[in-house]
Amino acid sequence: MGSNEGGGCDGKPVVVVPEIKYTKLFINGEFVDAASGKTFETRDPRTGDVLAHIAEADKADVDLAVEAAREAFEHGMWPRMSGYERSRAMNKLADLMEQHIEELAALDGADAGKLLLLGKIIDIPSAVQMLRYYAGAADKIHGESLRVSGKYQGYTLKEPIGVVGIIIPWNFPSLMFFLKISPALAAGCTVVVKPAEQTPLSALYYAHLAKLAGIPDGVINVVPGFGPTAGAAIASHMDVDSVAFTGSGEVGRLIMEASARSNLKTVSLELGGKSPLIIFDDADVDMAVELSRLAIFFNKGEVCVAGSRVYVQEGIYDEFVKRAVVAAQNWKVGDPFDVATNMGPQVDKEQFERVLRYIEHGKSEGATLLTGGKPASDKGYYIEPTIFADVKEDMKIAQDEIFGPVMSLMKFKTVDEAIEKANCTKYGLAAGIITKNLDIANRVSRSVRAGTVWVNCYFAFDPEAPFGGYKMSGFGRDQGMMAIDKYMQVKSVITAVPDSPWY
Repeated sequence: MGSNEGGGCDGKPVVVVPEIKYTKLFINGEFVDAASGKTFETRDPRTGDVLAHIAEADKADVDLAVEAAREAFEHGMWPRMSGYERSRAMNKLADLMEQHIEELAALDGADAGKLLLLGKIIDIPSAVQMLRYYAGAADKIHGESLRVSGKYQGYTLKEPIGVVGIIIPWNFPSLMFFLKISPALAAGCTVVVKPAEQTPLSALYYAHLAKLAGIPDGVINVVPGFGPTAGAAIASHMDVDSVAFTGSGEVGRLIMEASARSNLKTVSLELGGKSPLIIFDDADVDMAVELSRLAIFFNKGEVCVAGSRVYVQEGIYDEFVKRAVVAAQNWKVGDPFDVATNMGPQVDKEQFERVLRYIEHGKSEGATLLTGGKPASDKGYYIEPTIFADVKEDMKIAQDEIFGPVMSLMKFKTVDEAIEKANCTKYGLAAGIITKNLDIANRVSRSVRAGTVWVNCYFAFDPEAPFGGYKMSGFGRDQGMMAIDKYMQVKSVITAVPDSPWY
């Protein structure tokens, strides 16, 4: 990989492009072309240039991948290994990830516009931690002994559900890959993964590393492609037992419908968010400004739990606004491979244009643009950190998930008003509270209808903490031991014991 120091012969900065080794589908332990021979482009959001041509999976390829996964599940070693043996293979994969951390972070940086430095210290290490957490859980899955009335004994078995279809988004390509596959692998399932078409590169690299780690052929299959073709084929497949999806509510509905129309496969959905960050008068203003900036501008706002609705109590509102504007203006937008950059480009042209349209909606609906609001470069998909004030609850920028660096500022007076406003959304994925008052923190955290509530912090994730949504943010939980339950069936076994000395 080249250096990002200095510039080219024309004096312009050099755009570093990592070596791209894997561009084919990964089915049954082998990299193969799509059955149709088709490919699609994945582009560098820093420039809009083509990074690579990727094999494009459609129904025929999904059929092959599911067939391989089914064979590996029904007749292969993976579900028949002890949990300890599965754990060793998963930890070997984690070791290999750590050995290739520079390359993996560079792939996500070039493919998704993510900061290279944070990829190396947050994204890839977090994915490794997730994988090791569930590797540690693989030999701790067990049923229960039941106190059955009558002349019987009873117990439950937890059995892997089978072939799992996994459809992941583009904002955290590595972490989302392991957020979904890790508990499924620990349970003894086999998987067919469709990465987002915008960011397929790291998923294919992980397939290669899984092979090196000794995970048997057919256990992990990766089929890059588009939602209406590859994604739809997974969701409607009669031999897929479960689907785990992270993405938009619109696609989540389609997946549920496809499940209902096919084999009634189980579905878990982590969908959109419009998370409130509630800042009370007693908050440390500097801390509140820093947390609010992080909550919306981290990862260029492409975060399902981004704190896009910021409610500030009236006593500190004016001071907060002044400092928040300065903080946003100091948030450096630039090449994500530059260590001085705070925010890279939006993932692709479509998302870039979507965010700019929402900014125009904010202006036309009467919100006050305090800073930002336009492209930050004449090349690539960069947008300035943007803050709106005088936002009303019924405005599009207050109701819709923008998935970009756009903060909506609103004022409130009382605790009751803050709770009411925070819940004024169809979503319920996360919320933040900033206060020194424990009573307020406890009351609001119990009153806000969201799956995760952060108090005096934001983005505090851990594999141990279950993650998922209320309302239209979906159902089912990732992370924590309960995530494994999504990939298990529970079987009751009742045996007659006619001559037992006790019952």
